[in-house]
Amino acid sequence: MRSTSSSETEEGEERAAGFVLFRTIQAHHQFLLLHHRRGGHWAFPKGRLEPGEEELAAALREISEETSVDQLHPIPGFRETSSYRIQRNGHQIGKTVTYFLAETSEPDVSLSAEHTDFQWLGFEDAMILLTHNESRRILGTARLFLDERTGRCEQGVPQVYPSSE
Repeated sequence: MRSTSSSETEEGEERAAGFVLFRTIQAHHQFLLLHHRRGGHWAFPKGRLEPGEEELAAALREISEETSVDQLHPIPGFRETSSYRIQRNGHQIGKTVTYFLAETSEPDVSLSAEHTDFQWLGFEDAMILLTHNESRRILGTARLFLDERTGRCEQGVPQVYPSSE
């Protein structure tokens, strides 16, 4: 099997990486969600690994390409994966996305052509807007991670909302 720096494994699975990006406004976290032109779903910035590219490098490249946010601070110790099936060229393949967590103070986002909108949202609103349950799980895990690091819990226990899939 090829290394994890390849965008596909020998079994035809696609690999991608991205960030749960947040900013802190008046001691509250706001998370960045992007609305995808194709598919119309709300999700985190992410994209496929290029050949030979490591996961973190791909996540940094993708967030810059998709949002023009270049000033971010990855939070050590957070790494979550999400695996699911997608249609690619008429075939079902597996896709594994590795998410990292990062903070930015940049308020401005310039979207790539593959996105139609973005929103900075608090945890509860982001949980409602996210399209897929797996994205909600990732956001809940990121929020718990941040709460454990700061010793606080902003809005109670994270909940999983029904998917609008």
